[in-house]
Amino acid sequence: MSDFETVAASENQAARRGPSGEPGTPNQVGQQKVRSLAGDAWRDLRRNPIFWLSLLLVTIISLMAIVPGLFTPNDPQDCLLSRQNAGPSGSAIFGYDFQGCDTFSRAVYGSRASLLVGALSALLTGVIALVIGLLSGYFGRWVDAVLSRLIDIVLGIPLLLAAIVLLKRVGSDNSNARIFAVVFVLAILGWTTAARVVRSSVITAKEQDYVAAARMLGAGHGRIMLRHILPNSLAPAIVVLTIALGSFIAAEATLSFLGIGLKAPTISWGQDIDTGRIHMRESATPLLVPSTFLALTVLAFIMLGDAIRDAFDPKLR
Repeated sequence: MSDFETVAASENQAARRGPSGEPGTPNQVGQQKVRSLAGDAWRDLRRNPIFWLSLLLVTIISLMAIVPGLFTPNDPQDCLLSRQNAGPSGSAIFGYDFQGCDTFSRAVYGSRASLLVGALSALLTGVIALVIGLLSGYFGRWVDAVLSRLIDIVLGIPLLLAAIVLLKRVGSDNSNARIFAVVFVLAILGWTTAARVVRSSVITAKEQDYVAAARMLGAGHGRIMLRHILPNSLAPAIVVLTIALGSFIAAEATLSFLGIGLKAPTISWGQDIDTGRIHMRESATPLLVPSTFLALTVLAFIMLGDAIRDAFDPKLR
């Protein structure tokens, strides 16, 4: 027997042995645990300190919005002019504003409206983007041409300018009506980037072998889109929407600052920033506290979205 035949025989004998060295089948050779894309992404996220820091900030801010009583016992609407611009005390760690309202309490309760607008806007934006991007990427041809031109048209409209024009037409002072008006306007104007991302993901996914196999087995367009393509196109959309949520919160604060977004009695960071700006010479704290809350919230969502994007992007591995 030649040297080559000896080596081949020894390798064949090793291949026929199981993991413990006992005789086994060739299928047991080289078996390794295969990780999915989500598994690889989670492994990277666990090692990323920015992910944990941003997640901690988002959790704290979310708790403020859901259960503000955990952070402050004071009523943000309890205002006395006798406490106007009073300094920090045991009951108000950041003092009072020019109306005698607890500055910290108003900042805590202001997170509720801001996160509600941001979350609802991101949710509605995601629905619109998924529908438009899925139809455009899957059917292609004239459907893609029409929807792509629609995306380009909406993308060319300045978001804040158009939001100002549209919200000027909303005459209702009802708090809930104003909130849903702001959500609707932000979603109608802010879905284009997410739709483009979904469209690109769908175009890539529809060329995969599992889609061709489903089509050969007789699956219809609806089943292929919903059962095979959509689940594999959600990850990039979630990343974009996470970052967009922070942008929507900033946009709501800007509109409220300009006096055309949320209005009293709804507590909003934008309103408090505007009020604090007017009375900044008397006391800077009522301006700095809501501004800091707003900046940290927007930064947290942007950092969280960036961390998730880096984890799901194979090119960065």
